[in-house]
Amino acid sequence: MDHAVVIGASMSGLLAAAALQRGHAMVTVLDRDTLPTVDVHRRGVGQSRHAHGLLARGREVMDELLPGLTAELVAQGGITGDLQGQVRWVHGGQELSRAHTGLTGLLVSRPLLEGQVRRRVSGLSGVRVRQDRVVTGLMSDAGRVTGVRLAGGEEIPADLVVDASGRGSRAPAWLTELGYERPREEQVRIDLRYGTREFHRRPGDLDGDLALVVAPAAANARGGVALALEDDRWIVTLSGYLGDAPGLGLSEFTAFAESIGYPDLGRLVKTAEPLGEPRAYHTPASVRRRYEELSRFPEGLLVLGDAVCAFNPMYGQGMTVAALQARELLRPDLSPRSFFRRIARLVDAPWDIVVGGDLKVPGVRGTLTPKIRMVNAYLERYLAAAAGDPDLALRFHRVTNLIDPPPSLMSPGNLVRVLRSGGSRGLRASA
Repeated sequence: MDHAVVIGASMSGLLAAAALQRGHAMVTVLDRDTLPTVDVHRRGVGQSRHAHGLLARGREVMDELLPGLTAELVAQGGITGDLQGQVRWVHGGQELSRAHTGLTGLLVSRPLLEGQVRRRVSGLSGVRVRQDRVVTGLMSDAGRVTGVRLAGGEEIPADLVVDASGRGSRAPAWLTELGYERPREEQVRIDLRYGTREFHRRPGDLDGDLALVVAPAAANARGGVALALEDDRWIVTLSGYLGDAPGLGLSEFTAFAESIGYPDLGRLVKTAEPLGEPRAYHTPASVRRRYEELSRFPEGLLVLGDAVCAFNPMYGQGMTVAALQARELLRPDLSPRSFFRRIARLVDAPWDIVVGGDLKVPGVRGTLTPKIRMVNAYLERYLAAAAGDPDLALRFHRVTNLIDPPPSLMSPGNLVRVLRSGGSRGLRASA
């Protein structure tokens, strides 16, 4: 193939271009936004202004697609640290056991991360990134997509079109226009509301730890995360399900942080110096489009990233799953049926993690299957045991960082340790 067109210059689109560049003479990335020349938030990435999680597996894959990326980000202020030894994880009221494991995470703001990825991708041979280009439709001939049409009438021929345009993807409508069925959609309605503030980071904050993550629980569906960022900053994002939104005023924001149930989070917000303006965001649902189920699909078109599966953002899985999907573009077989089956397998595990977690919250609408009930009950016991067992905690982190598959938590050895642990449930983490 000679020319590939990628719709969308966010993380999934840029990483897709990095992969496609290795097998195509030319890759054109089209984005509807005016792209910034410096590392600032941009209109088309509303989530940019809130806490972002780059899982360990995502960092590894990004370094594979763009060698040296982590080192470049660290040179610009990004922070690496041990995900178990330097991060406090609180699940179901349990603070998981700490240990230095070598499982490395990268803390970096979305503008810096996306800006550096865009610079690297724009510098690749044969890649051009074009801003202010709105794709309005697909060109096709004899069951194959042959390019894209832009607002204003311009047509761009292509051997392959990759839709990485995010939650608002028009691919389902374009399929209908071409005489194909839309993919089936699965939704879990969460009505997640969250707010974010930044604070000055002092050396003694959280006793030198780099991050604090308090996951929502059935008994308290509020959650919060504090991440260290470049320029001596904390970014703190607080969330609530079913319309339960944190107030953005400092006193309301502090009260919400204190209500989450982990005292150190409220203490950090209460004592740190606030920076900049607060901001709010809303995610109505987690959405998965089942392209792998379609019996007919035009050649020359692929879809990935949030356009396939848009997760509850508080789980921090989106960028990593997008990177893993982009990596699949390195394979020689890019037929739609094969590609969608491969990425469906990549989505299955994180989707099950998100759906299982969300459906623990009373009032969240979705299908609570016997499998989800069983897994949730086991995880409650597992996390209680992991509060006192560093090895169990590490195995859990390896699953949530998409390194190991979820069934590994149920290996015979783990089952025995969990059942013998005698760990109590619902213990509050100590301050």
